[in-house]
Amino acid sequence: MSTNPLLDTTGLPLFDQIKPEHVTPAMDELLAQADAALEKVTGPSVPADYDALSLVLDVITEQLGRAWGAVGHLNSVADTPELRAAYNENLPRVTEFYTRLGSDERLYAKYKALHQAQADLPVHEQLSPARARALDNALRGFVLGGAELQGEAKARFAAIQEQQAALSQAFSEHVMDATDGFSFYASTEEMSGVPQDVQDATRAAAQAEGKDGHKLTLHMPCYLPVMQYATHRPLREVLYRAYATRASEFGDAARDNSALMQQLLSLRQEEAQLLGYGSFADVSLVPKMAQSPQQVMDFLRDLARRARPYGEKDMAELREFARTELGLEDLQSWDIAFASEKLKEARYAFSEQEVKQYFTEPTVLKGLFGLIEKLFDVRIVPDSAPVWHESVRFFRIERDGAGPQLVGQFYLDPYARPGKRPGAWMDDVRGRWTRPDNHVTQTPVAHLVCNFAKGVGDKPALLPHDDVITLFHEFGHGLHHMLTQVNDIGVSGISGVEWDAVELPSQFMENFCWEWGVVQQLTSHVDSGESLPRALFDKMLAARNFQSGMQTLRQIEFSLFDMRIHAEPGSDQRIQAVADEVRQEVSVHIPPAFNRFQHSFSHIFAGGYSAGYYSYKWAEVLSADAYAAFEEAATPDQGVLNAEVGRRYREAILEAGGSRSAMENFKAFRGREPQIDALLRHQGMA
Repeated sequence: MSTNPLLDTTGLPLFDQIKPEHVTPAMDELLAQADAALEKVTGPSVPADYDALSLVLDVITEQLGRAWGAVGHLNSVADTPELRAAYNENLPRVTEFYTRLGSDERLYAKYKALHQAQADLPVHEQLSPARARALDNALRGFVLGGAELQGEAKARFAAIQEQQAALSQAFSEHVMDATDGFSFYASTEEMSGVPQDVQDATRAAAQAEGKDGHKLTLHMPCYLPVMQYATHRPLREVLYRAYATRASEFGDAARDNSALMQQLLSLRQEEAQLLGYGSFADVSLVPKMAQSPQQVMDFLRDLARRARPYGEKDMAELREFARTELGLEDLQSWDIAFASEKLKEARYAFSEQEVKQYFTEPTVLKGLFGLIEKLFDVRIVPDSAPVWHESVRFFRIERDGAGPQLVGQFYLDPYARPGKRPGAWMDDVRGRWTRPDNHVTQTPVAHLVCNFAKGVGDKPALLPHDDVITLFHEFGHGLHHMLTQVNDIGVSGISGVEWDAVELPSQFMENFCWEWGVVQQLTSHVDSGESLPRALFDKMLAARNFQSGMQTLRQIEFSLFDMRIHAEPGSDQRIQAVADEVRQEVSVHIPPAFNRFQHSFSHIFAGGYSAGYYSYKWAEVLSADAYAAFEEAATPDQGVLNAEVGRRYREAILEAGGSRSAMENFKAFRGREPQIDALLRHQGMA
């Protein structure tokens, strides 16, 4: 009799064996075990003791989380109708259990008793600081999870959680299906100006279907270079209109996210009111660094005020260049990427296409791994594990001790393909944890997922510099998860880290992509093997802050929209109106009336960033200031790659994870609170 691979937690997930028909039987068994554990842990036989509670409850819920996490991961990277059906069938059951767990009054009472007992113990018998923080987080989680609600209110709260989970999943599916569902067949003439490697790939895609011309899609490796380089303006308009209206009323009605957004906002507001808060934004900020929606909006508006003169100058220059050099009297949204690329080429005498030839994927990975090894005193070596696609690779991170010591492992899934969610992300497979059932410390494992273009023929993948930055960003998240030295499940790695600080390590890593000593190690020309010439790097550096004012205002637009729709009552009925008002307030280019960017804004409607998108800008203050410590210690011979500063950063930020507050971690590294000066300097707005 074959065993269910989702029930095997002895090692790494058996991704090559998991099938849709395994999902429901595995959830049947694991949810039954979790229910039994919840009943046992809330009964009289289990004392209000940290280890006793963890032994009964955490062991089974961690196994449930790992199994469900494997299903959710496959749903994101290897979607099929059968897997999607199995996932959606079980999503309400899993959501119901975790909602019930987080609102159980009996369990809440045990945790409160454990907390109260600490005050009566001698200091040496009290919980460690990491466990004390995990306990505080758990108590806060019970309150936000509805544990203090009674009767109808509690039942309604649980129903809201299930509805939100289903709606968020549907939102994500609509975006994926709308992205995958579009194709346009362009002629050779219409593809004028598009880079040759993109032309080769799109021609091959059309030929694979027995068609002439070039098959264009909305996946980034195709969409972006067409928007940047295609000289045929009507083609750019076709693709822009399709991309900007994904999952909206302008497309397939079955994929329209309009009603889903309204329902999600309404349910979130109702949840906030049940918990005694004025808005969902207030609820969202309880576990974050920021204190109130008003503080966040003041921060964003202050940054907008500083960026606006630069953004207005950027747009004025672009309009003038488009009019005088490109003959575009009326600059439209589908012209901006194209005109911007032409202006950058004219001003700085290089093109992204020229740069891309040097960033071959094998060399980029070798250079990235070398950087991590030097800064953080580890080794990254190839490893083996079952995978879900032939292009996925697996690695291990080691540190020298009495022989090589395993620190963590990660999967790298770099390429775009149908059935894979757009974007780039890090996700955890399992966290670092000294298990109470066998007292063995399990090491962390991460997913690092991108959507890069594959190499054409026998050529390696060529990464635009922006993709290199994306790769470094996701590795920053991965290092935060994998280099932790905290052994308690709720606060190791990224667990327990305030959401508006979680982008610190990721954005921190991006800075290395602009260091000459690092870039030399990341580059080897696809044909000659030569590293990037210094003259070309200097041009890139000069262009680093090209349109940084416009880009900053765009991020603020998204962040302010997100915070306003979650902070203002009745916003579920005026989503488009809020988007329009925010654009009038901060944008220097108003997109066409048909633009429906919010309909594919998965970060806030399906990705955990609701009333939290501001985190990118908030954490950028922290990350820029943290990186400034490396700049301050730079020397002519080693540049910013100072191993001693790397050790301090690793210990204070990466290893500490969520065991202390983000502010405590930052101050342990920098010796003071963060300042905005470094961010403004990095973006040329000082």
